[in-house]
Amino acid sequence: MIEQILPPTVAVSESFTDPAGVTLFPEEEALVARSVEKRRREFTTVRHCARLALGELGLAPAPIVSGARGAPLWPDGVVGSMTHCDGYRAAVVGRTAAFASLGVDAEPHAPLPDGVLGAIALPAERSRTVTLGAVRPAVCWDRLLFSAKEAVYKAWFPLTGQWLDFSEADIVFDPAGTFEARLLVPGPVFGGAEVRAFAGRFLVERGLVVTAISIPAVAS
Repeated sequence: MIEQILPPTVAVSESFTDPAGVTLFPEEEALVARSVEKRRREFTTVRHCARLALGELGLAPAPIVSGARGAPLWPDGVVGSMTHCDGYRAAVVGRTAAFASLGVDAEPHAPLPDGVLGAIALPAERSRTVTLGAVRPAVCWDRLLFSAKEAVYKAWFPLTGQWLDFSEADIVFDPAGTFEARLLVPGPVFGGAEVRAFAGRFLVERGLVVTAISIPAVAS
């Protein structure tokens, strides 16, 4: 499903269940040794997905541990992103020769709990959410906004190593299936240029909203 909103050179693996018999590397097991069963299942399946995606790039299975702020640490020469929610887990990876960063997120297609939109959205975003709801009322635009902000952060952090608050990116949706995240703080610099916005895509399908950002590598 999520491959529909990513370039074809991104390797993707996703699962709508938690398959039996999947095991973790000892280094990964240590990260969830005290976690509740739900967290263990999510963690285990999404790493299974990650190893399948890495296999599509010709890489052998390896532990995927967490670094700063919980970001996954990928093998050399690889960028990637993982996501999980009820009924869905996915991992996407690409070669650093092709991509500077990837960010994906999935959420249940349901309205956000009361009070969450006000906590994560700028005034202009809240206004646009109302407008979009009038145009396409079948879409939970508040949940889609939350997902897009998560994808933005996942693409941002590997480039900067810094926190990005919900209020520091202004997201504008095109109902056709794309969005632009306009950075309201200095953006990452690579290839001698500052990145001021991220381009993303979204999909509403199978009771889920999924968002994806793929940032091309700078040509040498």
